[in-house]
Amino acid sequence: MSYQGKFRVWRGDDSGGGLEDFTVEVNEGEVVLDIIHRLQATQAPDLAVRWNCKAGKCGSCSAEVNGRPRLLCMTRMSIFEEAETITVTPMRTFPIIRDLVTDVSFNYTKAREVPSFQPPKDLAPGEYRMQQVDVERSQEFRKCIECFLCQNTCHVVRDHEENKEAFSGPRFLMRVAELEMHPLDTADRVDQAQDDHGLGYCNITKCCSEVCPEHIHITDNALIPMKERVADRKYDPIVWLGNKLFRRS
Repeated sequence: MSYQGKFRVWRGDDSGGGLEDFTVEVNEGEVVLDIIHRLQATQAPDLAVRWNCKAGKCGSCSAEVNGRPRLLCMTRMSIFEEAETITVTPMRTFPIIRDLVTDVSFNYTKAREVPSFQPPKDLAPGEYRMQQVDVERSQEFRKCIECFLCQNTCHVVRDHEENKEAFSGPRFLMRVAELEMHPLDTADRVDQAQDDHGLGYCNITKCCSEVCPEHIHITDNALIPMKERVADRKYDPIVWLGNKLFRRS
């Protein structure tokens, strides 16, 4: 079964652009990325779109469908009405390169700012030991495919370009949390999260968790626990008194 679907696709580059209307054949079982490919093959051969695996595992085809950040390869056409006009636009948070392709280098810059895993110096490779509960705790975070949909939807940088320098975004705050929760990591990640990565900017709206294609509970399991650790260190009166006494000694 097939029908003629109505689409509005953003075309342009860093100098400007706009939405263009297209009518494209839609077949049963297809996803939005199939339609974009058919549009390239039949009407707009110069349409730029980033993709790779078409299996929801590479994170390349991130865009916005009807205003919601999604993976094009995981957005089934069956969720839309046949008469509905479907709008496909690039991720709004990042600079446009061309059409549906954006410059996501901001994320790689932030990734390099997170210090790597620092094991105890007296442990050699092969001597690391962890409890299963600690393995399971961080396993959820390791499902991240770095599609950057969470970075795109976070209003701290989506609506405030000026915050990008100070705020690393949910993906990399989750990385900091993963390392902080690692029982063998010796680095102090709590102050880093607050002072270097802008944890205080996050007001836990959970929009990052809502758009995650891997269904990672970014807010509940990473950001909130990190906020609790920061609050304990900076505002808990007993911890504050202990720090004062420790410094005096």
